Amino acid sequence: MLTIGEFSRLTHLSVRTLRRYHEAALLEPAVVDETTGYRYYGVDQIPTAQVIHRLRELDVPLSDVQRILRTPDPGVRAALVADHLQRLEDELDRTRAAVVSLRRLLRPDPAPIDVELRAEPARTVAAVEAVVRGRDVATWFAGAMAELEAAVGAAVTGPPGGCYDNALFEQERGHALVYLPTAAPPRTGRVHPATLPAAELAVTTHIGEHDGIEVTYGALGTWVVENAMSVAGPVREVYAVGPRDASDPAAWRTEIGWPVFRVT
Repeated sequence: MLTIGEFSRLTHLSVRTLRRYHEAALLEPAVVDETTGYRYYGVDQIPTAQVIHRLRELDVPLSDVQRILRTPDPGVRAALVADHLQRLEDELDRTRAAVVSLRRLLRPDPAPIDVELRAEPARTVAAVEAVVRGRDVATWFAGAMAELEAAVGAAVTGPPGGCYDNALFEQERGHALVYLPTAAPPRTGRVHPATLPAAELAVTTHIGEHDGIEVTYGALGTWVVENAMSVAGPVREVYAVGPRDASDPAAWRTEIGWPVFRVT
């Protein structure tokens, strides 16, 4: 048997942490002296303690650590660890995107954006639409676009796009529509013909990954306030160059169209 101090030195888990793991029934001592309350551990518990230590270094919640340790199925254990690693990677992606946005925002002299006033005629496209939550847009978009591509196939006549109601930004839930232009929009599954109404738009291009696009939105909104009159209507995006066209995110181009009424 090893005292709690000896076990602590061997596993790099502090005495305080070992006591907490005992209370949480995560790593219980092999023996607890009924008279003194001293905890003693077996050498066969060292590998378990080391696994716990590594999982906690990855910020795996205690409840998930318990599930990983208690399941006898190696496949289930691997899946639980993989799920957490994916969450860490997603968090890292969000952190990187925030850093990119901050660098752009904190430039002493931000580069001016090019804005074009464009009259878009009405047109009918193949579309998928739904009311979605802001945090679910990326997942919904991927599924909708995959369905559109399968339905339209080689009959596509231009880059994909989307229309996003103001409520999606203001209330974190609103109507979203993604589309592919085609001469004869099919009707299958969620895909159906939809008419994009004619609109006057102030258009600028966001360069690079979609993360950080809010900086370009802010710059375009500023231009609209200073040069035109914003009108009610969904913001439009056209994915002129995206992941399907170029593997390098630096080559991606997203056109943002802000509905306006010209005042000059």
